[in-house]
Amino acid sequence: MGCYNKIASAVIGRGIGLPSIESVLNVKKTKRRMYKRNILKEHALAYVFLAPSMILFIMFLFYPMLKSVYLSMTITDPRGQVAEFVWFENFAALFKSHQLYSNLSVTLMFILYTVPTSLIWSLFLAAITHNKLRGMKIFQFIFSLPIVISVGTGSIIWFLLFHPTAGMLNYFLSLVHIGPIPWLTDPAWALISISLMTIWMNMGFLYIVLSSGLQGIPEELYESAKIDGSGPVRTFMRIVLPLLSPTIFFALIVSVIGAFQAFGQIHILTRGGPINSTKVIVYSIYQDAFVNFRFGIGSAQALILFVIILLLTVLQFKVLEKKVHYQ
Repeated sequence: MGCYNKIASAVIGRGIGLPSIESVLNVKKTKRRMYKRNILKEHALAYVFLAPSMILFIMFLFYPMLKSVYLSMTITDPRGQVAEFVWFENFAALFKSHQLYSNLSVTLMFILYTVPTSLIWSLFLAAITHNKLRGMKIFQFIFSLPIVISVGTGSIIWFLLFHPTAGMLNYFLSLVHIGPIPWLTDPAWALISISLMTIWMNMGFLYIVLSSGLQGIPEELYESAKIDGSGPVRTFMRIVLPLLSPTIFFALIVSVIGAFQAFGQIHILTRGGPINSTKVIVYSIYQDAFVNFRFGIGSAQALILFVIILLLTVLQFKVLEKKVHYQ
């Protein structure tokens, strides 16, 4: 036994068959370098794939946003060139003017007219076409059709419908002995007319979204409710609506943001008139910036609109999301 111990101590002393500490450290350093090199390659490859999207975001989102912040603190000449840096004077002038509050009130009225009505109408259509009766596919196609029609085309269609003498709406009213309505020329009717067209235009998207949400509800729940003696209305109110609340919440957020940004139909049908009765804040931004070349005032209004939409969206998430039932 003592012989074996002498041989082992001799081997250890000479370092036969065992790596030195320096070689072990060199191997670890090499592995660490290779690991860092692989990480850098993966990051570089990720940035290469992200580069096209980042370039687009910088060109069409971040740069315009920063440019708007800069222009909101300036006064421009009739050619649109920056003439003077005035800091927050544009914002002070806007908050002192009556026009901003008038535009915001018109915008809020437009939202109240369009968002709840669009959601309720689209939900009603999605509910009545959710059953699997013969011919429902045709109605689903018809109700989804507005999503493929552009704002310009839809506005022209409704402009013909709203025509005071040749329009179909006044023709149908004449059949029940109701006089013609000045849809687009009367301040009392202009915003309502724009809202009707917007409800129809939003119907396609909301109908598809809500129909998809209804299809995600298991059929077993309907069968269980029917066995328990629950009627269609009770089943819809007590079972379907809570399960559909995430979809309705998403549709509400998108609809409110879209209503704040409405422009095309107003520009084509009324151009903000008559007597500014349809002049929403986005159309006011367009007139100030691209018609009157007051880019400072236009940019200031755009930033105010951005803050309003942001705060309203956060408020909806804080208040309404508590009532959303996630499965």
